[in-house]
Amino acid sequence: MHPQTNRQFVLAARPNGMPTADTFKLIETPIPELKDGEVLVRAVYLSVDPYMRGRISGMRSYAAPVEVGQVMVGGGVAKVVESKNPDFKPGDFVDIYMGWQEYSISNGKNIRKLDPSIPVSTAEGVLGMTGLTAYFGLLDVCDPKPGETVVVSGAAGAVGSVVGQIAKIKGCHTVGIAGGDDKVAWILEECGYDAAFNYKTTNDYSGRLKELCPQGIDVYFDNVGGPITDAIFGLLNVGARISICGQISQYNNTRLEMGPRLLGALIVARAKVQGFLVSDYASRFGPALMELAGWVRAGKIKYREDIVEGFENLPSAFIGLFSGANTGKRLVHVS
Repeated sequence: MHPQTNRQFVLAARPNGMPTADTFKLIETPIPELKDGEVLVRAVYLSVDPYMRGRISGMRSYAAPVEVGQVMVGGGVAKVVESKNPDFKPGDFVDIYMGWQEYSISNGKNIRKLDPSIPVSTAEGVLGMTGLTAYFGLLDVCDPKPGETVVVSGAAGAVGSVVGQIAKIKGCHTVGIAGGDDKVAWILEECGYDAAFNYKTTNDYSGRLKELCPQGIDVYFDNVGGPITDAIFGLLNVGARISICGQISQYNNTRLEMGPRLLGALIVARAKVQGFLVSDYASRFGPALMELAGWVRAGKIKYREDIVEGFENLPSAFIGLFSGANTGKRLVHVS
C-alpha cells in the first residue's frame, strides 16, 4: 500500500538566541506516486546535531540556510517501503539525508545501503558522519603521535567520545572535558580517557588542565569554544595542533562574545589552528568507515546512543543538545 500523507517539520521562524518549540511547525503533505528509478523510504531514526543551529540562523555559511517554510535538514536511517529502482528493494535499510520527515523519495543516487548485521542506528553516529568527523578531524588535521597529550572538549558527545578513543588507539595520553559527573565517569570508564573533569563544577579551567596535562598540550580537539578553549592556549606545547570542529557554546549567542585575545600564544608555541568540514574528506569515507567498523567490532571503540522516542519530539530533542542533555549520539526513533 502506497502511504498517502507525510508528516514534516518545517522551519516556522528564525530563532533569536536559543531555538524554541515555536521555531518549528509540524505539517502534513501528500506523498506523490513513484516514478521510474525512484525509491520511497520511511524514517526509522532521524539525527539531531549541533550544526543544524547554523542552518536555521539565515547567516552565510558553508551550506545554504534552511528557508522559513522549508523542511528541516538532517540525516536519517530509513527503510525502503516501495521501489522502482533495481538497486533497492522493500525492507532494505539505507542511510539518507532526508530531513525531518517521516517519508522521503530518492532517485537512489545519494543513499547508502546498510549492513543489517550491524545496528543500523550507527550509520548516524559512530559509523556515520560523527565517527568520520572524529576520524578526520583528529587524524588528518592533528596527526597525533604516540605519547602526546590530546585534550578534547565536549568529550562525552557523539564526536568527542570517539576522538578520545581513536587517540588512545594511537597511543596518546587523553584528557576529556565534559558537562556532568555521569559523563566524566562514562568517558573514563567506558571510553578509556586517562583523565577528565566536569567543567560545570570547575572554576579554574586553566589550573585543572595544568594538573591533568603535566607535559603540556600537544593536540586540542575543540567542540565547544568559549572560556574552555581560552584556557587551552596558555598550555600549548611547541608544535601543538588545534582542530576546530564546533563551537557549541557560542551558537545561540545573539551578540559575539568577547574573550581574551590569545593568538599571541600561537607564536610562542608555533602552533597550528585549523577548522574543517567532514565533507571535505568525502572521497575517503569508504576506507575510513571500514577502519572505524573494525575498531568497533574489536571493542576498541565503545559508543553510546541517546535515543528519544517519537517523531513529534524532534524539536525538543534538538534543543536539548544545547544544554548538554545528551551523552553520546542523540537520535530520534521514529518507527
